[in-house]
Amino acid sequence: MGSTAYGEWIRDFEAARDERAERGDPEWRTGVPLGPAIRRSVQRFQVGEDGDGAELITKAEAAGDAEYASAVRMFVAEERNHARLLALLLASGGAPVIASHWSDRVFVTLRRALGLRLELLVLMIAEAVALRYYRALRDGADDTLTREVAGRILADEERHVPFHCHRLRRSLGPLPPPVRLLVTSGWRAALAAVALVVAVDHGPALRRLGVGRFRFVAEVVRSSGPIAGTMR
Repeated sequence: MGSTAYGEWIRDFEAARDERAERGDPEWRTGVPLGPAIRRSVQRFQVGEDGDGAELITKAEAAGDAEYASAVRMFVAEERNHARLLALLLASGGAPVIASHWSDRVFVTLRRALGLRLELLVLMIAEAVALRYYRALRDGADDTLTREVAGRILADEERHVPFHCHRLRRSLGPLPPPVRLLVTSGWRAALAAVALVVAVDHGPALRRLGVGRFRFVAEVVRSSGPIAGTMR
C-alpha cells in the first residue's frame, strides 16, 4: 500500500465490507449492564461517529483523484456503521442516543473550516484518541456485547489510521523537511491537548474500564510518535 494509487485501499475497504456482511451484526439483546459512566461516555462517542461525511467527501472529490474519493466514501460508510453499532449497543442497555455534544461540535466546526490537508490532520486527532478509547472499552467492559462492539470498531480504526497517514504523507511530501517536522510536531501537541480534555471528560468511564486519566493521556501521546513519523 505504499504506492500513490488507492486501488489497494479500495480493495481493503471492500474486503472489510464483505466480511461484515458475511459475519452479520452482534447478537443484540436487552438488559446489557451499561453503568452510568460507560453509558454517558459511549453516548458522546456515538455522536462523534454519527456524521454524514459530506464535507470530507466533497473535498476528496475536489482533489481530483477518483480512487481516493471512492476510498473516502468507503471510510465514511464505516464510520457511519460505527455510529449505528453504538446506537444499537446503547439501545441494548436501555439508553438513548444524544443529539449533540460540545466536543463533536468543536471538531466539526474546525474540520469544515479547513482544506483537505488540515481537515485530515484534525480527523487524525480524533482517530488516534479513538484507538486508545475503543481498546479500553474492548478490554475493560463488563459484558461481552460491549466488548464485541468495541472490538469491531477498533479493528476498523486500526485500518483507518494508516489510510489517512498514506494520504497525509503524500500531501506533506512536497513541503521542506523542517516544515513537515513543524506540522507533525504541532499535530502531536494538539493531540496531547485533546487527549487531556477527553481524559477529563470521560474520566469516570476510563476509571471504570481500568485506565486512569494519566495513563490514557500518556498512551495516546506515546502512540503519536510513530503516527507522526509515518505522516512525514
